[in-house]
Amino acid sequence: MHSVLMILTSASSWTQMDGTQRPTGFWAEEFAVPHEILSSAGVKITIATPGGKPAKIDAMSLTPEVNNGDAAKVRALSIYIEQHADILQSPKHIEDVDLSAFDAVFVPGGHGPMQDLAVNESVGKVLATALADPVKVVGAVCHGQASFLAAGDSAGWAFKGRRITAFSNSEESMTGLAANAPWLLEDRLRAAGALFEAGAPWGAHVVVDGNLVTGQNPASADAAARAFLDLLAAV
Repeated sequence: MHSVLMILTSASSWTQMDGTQRPTGFWAEEFAVPHEILSSAGVKITIATPGGKPAKIDAMSLTPEVNNGDAAKVRALSIYIEQHADILQSPKHIEDVDLSAFDAVFVPGGHGPMQDLAVNESVGKVLATALADPVKVVGAVCHGQASFLAAGDSAGWAFKGRRITAFSNSEESMTGLAANAPWLLEDRLRAAGALFEAGAPWGAHVVVDGNLVTGQNPASADAAARAFLDLLAAV
C-alpha cells in the first residue's frame, strides 16, 4: 500500500494588499476529489498542517456560484468534507513529519496556501526533500503550488527549471481578486525560475515533469490526482 502525505493550509484568512483579511482556507473540490481518488485506490493518506492546526475550508468553495450552479456537486462535496471532519480537525504537525514514511506528497489549493504554506520552512523542507528523491512523487493543484515557494535556501530553489502549472494570472483576474492580491502565484513561480505552462482559463490542465504533477485549477483536480496516482504506481 502506498502512503501519501497531504499538506493542507490551516489559514482562515488571506491578507490583502490593502491590509484587509479575506476569508479563505482550502478549496473543497481540490481536497475531496484527490482524496477520494487516492483513497479508493487503496492509498493511505495522512493529513498535516503547519503546527497541526485544524485545516480550514474556504466556505465559498461550497457554494453553487463557484461550482457552475451544480447543487448536486455541492451536496456531494459537503457530505465528503463532513465525513472527514475528524481528520481535518486533528491533522499531524508538518514539523514532526518523517518523510521516509511516505511515498509521495500532495498539496491541495485554495487561497489559504498563499498565506501560510508559501512561507513555512517545514513545508518547504518536506517538498524539497521529496522532489529530490526520484522514487517519491510530488503533486499540487491550483494555489497549492504556493507551497513550492517555501522550498528554497542558500543553495537555490528546489523547483527551479521544473515545468509547472498553477492558477494563472488570467484566472485570478477573472475572479476579481487580482487587483487587491499582495502577489500573484503565476508571477512568483515564474520569477523563482519555474517553467510555467498555463492552459485555457477554467479548463482542466495538468503538467507532468518527472516526479512532479501539477494541476492548474479546481477543474484539474481529477486529472491531476489520476496522473499523480499513475506516477505513484510506477515508482
